[in-house]
Amino acid sequence: MNTSTKRILTVLIILLVIGLAFYPKLKTLFKPADGAGDPAKTTAAGGAAKGAGGGPAGGKAGGGPTSVGIMVVNTESLDEKILTTGTVVANEEVEIRSEVSGRVTSIGFREGDYVRRGTVLLRINDADLQAQLQKLNANRKLAEANEQRQKRLFEKEAISRAEYEISQTNLTGILADIENLKAQLAKTVIRAPFDGTIGLRQISVGSYISPATPIATLTNTNPAKIDFSVPAKYAQIVRRGSRIQFTVEGSEANRAGTVYAVEPKVNPETRAMLLRATSPNPNGALVPGAFARIEVVLSARGNAIVVPTEAIIPEQNGQKVYVVRNRKAESVPVQIGLRTDRNVEIKSGLHVGDSLITSGIQMVKPGGEVLVQ
Repeated sequence: MNTSTKRILTVLIILLVIGLAFYPKLKTLFKPADGAGDPAKTTAAGGAAKGAGGGPAGGKAGGGPTSVGIMVVNTESLDEKILTTGTVVANEEVEIRSEVSGRVTSIGFREGDYVRRGTVLLRINDADLQAQLQKLNANRKLAEANEQRQKRLFEKEAISRAEYEISQTNLTGILADIENLKAQLAKTVIRAPFDGTIGLRQISVGSYISPATPIATLTNTNPAKIDFSVPAKYAQIVRRGSRIQFTVEGSEANRAGTVYAVEPKVNPETRAMLLRATSPNPNGALVPGAFARIEVVLSARGNAIVVPTEAIIPEQNGQKVYVVRNRKAESVPVQIGLRTDRNVEIKSGLHVGDSLITSGIQMVKPGGEVLVQ
């Protein structure tokens, strides 16, 4: 390739680079205005402008009535409550054990039986004690006869008072030994201390037991007791006689109870106060050890205006709601009181019979027409 050809190629390349660099600016400079020469775009733009000016295209933009849901305001009973958890415990419960050691000769109950107070549950071998009792009874007869003889002799002044008192002391000692032995014999018979249900027994006939040997558990569950705690700040509010409502695991039934005992101090670790309530349990549905969800009623208000939480609209200076009057939404400032998980008490602003908007609130404007669904 000669020199002239190289120069021509170099000039062409330079011109191509310059053209590519200035092409976007040239394209913008010679581009026609939007819609110019395009009838379809011109027509669409003109139609839009006409609609914005209030022509037929803007007829729906003015907005029709807003669909809302309402409720008629009324009064109802409202309880101020706190939520807590607790445990069902037995009314009375005891682990049956023997006071003496010995071999079991008979068992008077079956596992799961309901027994009455005083029912014989267990007997322990008492043969040796019975033999000792027979011996003491024989000695008692001899001592009584001797005491009578000594008494007659003393009355005749045949013996001294000291000799007569010795016979009396001997008889008294034998009688005391007999009572002591009877007490030992009573311990060989184990009876139910109260009405209740016997659990699983841990021994059999022929077993040798001692006071450390567990025999069975006796439980009384009517009424049932519920142990629970509340924060210390409620210590002056939740007292004896306070009402509770609760549910237990495996059942959705609401049950009622009454606080009958309060721990006189606050736990320094949890800063909570322990309470105990009772609840009727005639069918045994409340099982000791069950987990309970508890509502403690702090106060009851008979005629309160209560509305759903979603009907309340927070503002900078308080809260408001919307009501329907003359088919239009009207903003009403309200003063709220007690809150629950779903409802809010209205202290002022609403009246019985007002139509409160509860749904569709996001689309409502003050004075706007509404359509009640």
